[in-house]
Amino acid sequence: MELKEFKKGNFLVINLTGRLDTSNYGELEKKLIEFIDGGEKEIVVDFSDLVYISSSGLRVLLMALKKITASGGKFHLCSLKENIMEIFEIAGFTSIFSIFNTLDEAAK
Repeated sequence: MELKEFKKGNFLVINLTGRLDTSNYGELEKKLIEFIDGGEKEIVVDFSDLVYISSSGLRVLLMALKKITASGGKFHLCSLKENIMEIFEIAGFTSIFSIFNTLDEAAK
């Protein structure tokens, strides 16, 4: 997995590339905690270049959602490929997360 971050308006955008699984979820977890503890209140995770997510990846996203909403922030997801959206649906996460079709929609 490759991780890139940049600002879009008030949102910190985290673009994920490749696979998010048991071999690398710790890297994303560390970064998300750093950002949230560092004061970021609005985060969008862009899945446009992600091809796979495991349950470990889902768990990291859920942790970040809970942590940022506890501090009054926003945590959005965008551009999920069909196979990844299916995983979110099966896990029941589509009702928990704010999921948008595009980065522009998520960062409004």
